[in-house]
Amino acid sequence: MDLPDLPTIFTPVVPLREGGDALSCAVALAPVQGAGTLVWVRSLARIEAAVVLEPEAPLAAARPALFAAASALADALGAYGPAEVPLTLRWPATVRINAAEVGRARLAWPPGAAENAVPEWLVVGIEARLTFPEGWEPGHGLHQTALREEGWTEEELSAADLTAAWARHLMAGLAEWQHPGPRGGFARLAERYLARLEAEPWMGEARRGLDPATGALVLEADGSRTLHALTEALAQPA
Repeated sequence: MDLPDLPTIFTPVVPLREGGDALSCAVALAPVQGAGTLVWVRSLARIEAAVVLEPEAPLAAARPALFAAASALADALGAYGPAEVPLTLRWPATVRINAAEVGRARLAWPPGAAENAVPEWLVVGIEARLTFPEGWEPGHGLHQTALREEGWTEEELSAADLTAAWARHLMAGLAEWQHPGPRGGFARLAERYLARLEAEPWMGEARRGLDPATGALVLEADGSRTLHALTEALAQPA
């Protein structure tokens, strides 16, 4: 099983066997291989991949790459799955189908990197469940699902197909973010992400936004403005 053809920006492409950790492998390769390195896991049960980036912005302002990765996964899934199935994001980067968790985006950066300094690299990654493990019992994990359970068929979608689709959507999203203007820039990145973000009870009826300087979730209501830090959300258990 190999990936479909990808843009030349993705090089090298490193396949891992079932059980591999794409994010950890990409982090290890980042200082040596640099931007464009794509690591993915060959699997029949799950999708897992990671890409090395070399941002030009300070770490705090570069972390919203996580939102680009999450949106790209949702867009890739949407391109293959049933059109009527609700596909949403939960803060900060969980992907949900029919209100059940199916995958997530992940982010890593150099240990000790300063918030106000440009990091040598970032790694964005994704993972999604194609099928449940053998022996999975109905009712187990009521808030979890798998793509095969929701109408994504094996004939239409493989781990390789989705990895390649995610990589293409990620590249397009990052390019859009890097080109300011009415159809690009951080505002467009935020728009794409917020369009899928679920309204949770703790958000109330507040107007939602993203802080371009830190990636914090901004809630505005009754003249008040509250920020929920991305770094704190990433520190919570998955």
